[in-house]
Amino acid sequence: MIVIVGCLVVVGGVLGGFMMAGGHIGALFHPSEIVTIGGAALGALIVMSPKKVLIDLMKGIMQSLKGSPYTKNSYEEMFKVTYNLFTVARKDGLIALESHVTDPHNSAIFNRYPGIAKNHHVVEFICGVLGPIIEGAAKPEQVAGMINGEVKLIEHHHHAPLSVLSKTADGLPGFGIVAAVLGIVVTMEAINGPVEEIGHKVGAALVGTFLGILASYGFFAPLATRMEFMGESEVSYFRTLGTIIEGFANSVPARVAIDQARRGVPGELRCSRERLDELFKEVDAG
Repeated sequence: MIVIVGCLVVVGGVLGGFMMAGGHIGALFHPSEIVTIGGAALGALIVMSPKKVLIDLMKGIMQSLKGSPYTKNSYEEMFKVTYNLFTVARKDGLIALESHVTDPHNSAIFNRYPGIAKNHHVVEFICGVLGPIIEGAAKPEQVAGMINGEVKLIEHHHHAPLSVLSKTADGLPGFGIVAAVLGIVVTMEAINGPVEEIGHKVGAALVGTFLGILASYGFFAPLATRMEFMGESEVSYFRTLGTIIEGFANSVPARVAIDQARRGVPGELRCSRERLDELFKEVDAG
């Protein structure tokens, strides 16, 4: 929602200033310029991007419009599900986690926390790291490397679509110039026509430059930055989750491991120590 509001403010500011200066909105409406710039930008985006990156880009844009799913509540659910899992392991041994890790969709623990259960990336991360630990295939000192590898993969997953969106934003002013040059070519063909017609065509050409620059700095570049922040919030979430699991692998008590990880959570998302104790009590009472 905040992205939509921001876009409306950009449009409102530009059109408001234009009208205050005596301009008419109709003078900015030239479909041919929009088609030229939009088609060139879309074509360049398709040329530079593999299919997977295009799909990830569309998903990233949609997620940016919805907002980050990694909220304070999602962190609290993460603390609860890991505490629940590790409490079971402490009481009944690592083997008790095997059924939850191998079949998380039917796990009573995962299904107890809907926010976690519905996020398959989080479930796969937990199960992917805990699996080798439960099987004895990974030593405690190897867990950190496994977690870092998973986090780097997440970072790469965000970098590719962000890169192509940024390059598209950089190219839009150039496409605006292309549209303007084509507009001038059309104007030259009508150079012997009425002054009003020539003025209209020159205005249309200038609108091409205007639209290219506005789309770049007013929409695409800010959207790329927004996606960058979204990616950082996801990486931060998984680093926190990885810290908890690494502590568990090194025999750190669940409460201590989670509290240590909590201290690294960004301030606006971090729950207090008192709130953390309340979460532990909720799990124990469950």
